[in-house]
Amino acid sequence: MTRATLRLVRWAAFIAAGTYLYLRLADGQGTYTFRGDVQGALAAAPIWFWPLMLLLAALNWGLEAAKWRRLMGRLQWMGLGRSFAATLAGTSIGLVTPNRTGEVVGRVLFLAPEHRWQGSFATLLGSIAQFATTVVIGVVAMGLWWGRSSVFTGIVPWGGVVLALAGAAVAVVTLVLYFRPHLLLRLILMFPFLGRLRRAARVLQGYARAELAAVLGLSMARYAIFCFQYLLFLWVFAGMGWVVGLWAVPVIYLVVTLVPTMMLTELGVRGSVAVAVLAPWGGEPAMVLLSSFGVWAVNLALPALAGAVVILLARINSRP
Repeated sequence: MTRATLRLVRWAAFIAAGTYLYLRLADGQGTYTFRGDVQGALAAAPIWFWPLMLLLAALNWGLEAAKWRRLMGRLQWMGLGRSFAATLAGTSIGLVTPNRTGEVVGRVLFLAPEHRWQGSFATLLGSIAQFATTVVIGVVAMGLWWGRSSVFTGIVPWGGVVLALAGAAVAVVTLVLYFRPHLLLRLILMFPFLGRLRRAARVLQGYARAELAAVLGLSMARYAIFCFQYLLFLWVFAGMGWVVGLWAVPVIYLVVTLVPTMMLTELGVRGSVAVAVLAPWGGEPAMVLLSSFGVWAVNLALPALAGAVVILLARINSRP
């Protein structure tokens, strides 16, 4: 990658992230939830709420940085600070790509150029660990939710059984591929255009199950923080009980994870899913949307904005 190309990537990422955040915050979908009673709810939030949310967000991305640093340890040593910067940079690029698939691009820029392709495949393991955590916990929660909710039972008979079985199948396949990276490698190499990256992809075979279990544990810790933040938002703004939230929030995360989204529709999908799940249980739609937007803003929008600045200012090698 030449210096001119790297400069173009930096500015493109910064402009794309900034434009996306402006559109989300300035258009009707981003602002109508902050009118009327919602403005009053924001003003009435406890004084400890927002500092706690920011602290949890920092802890969340700190855990993700530690997870990524652990995976990159086989390629090159990296301090936690640079790992954290790389994670924020990935968040910025991921924000403007479908289902945040661009996160890997922002992160591997912080590796030495000769390690970037290997780092891309190693980063994939971290994404699979987070996906597996979301699916496994979400499937269990969906089983509990389906037995209590009548949102879809009148529309799709036995739909709960079908979705539970499908989700369980996805969970099993994901975990098998995760803990048996040689199978994942074979799957990747089935795509002809990835054949020339065979050598870089072999990095997947170098991880022991104990290392993968540790990465999965960090993913579960992140997931717990995500859920705790969402529960707090719903409790403070929507008055939702913790018992309902404990099974409803994993269902929301499961559906949002499985539904493909583009950058300008992700927040709308998040909000609509949250309302569909929580409204039958007394969740005021405006407050549920506010909670959904708040979790997105604290955990994705602010880190992405910081990551855009990091991409512009960080020291990144353009050539080996």
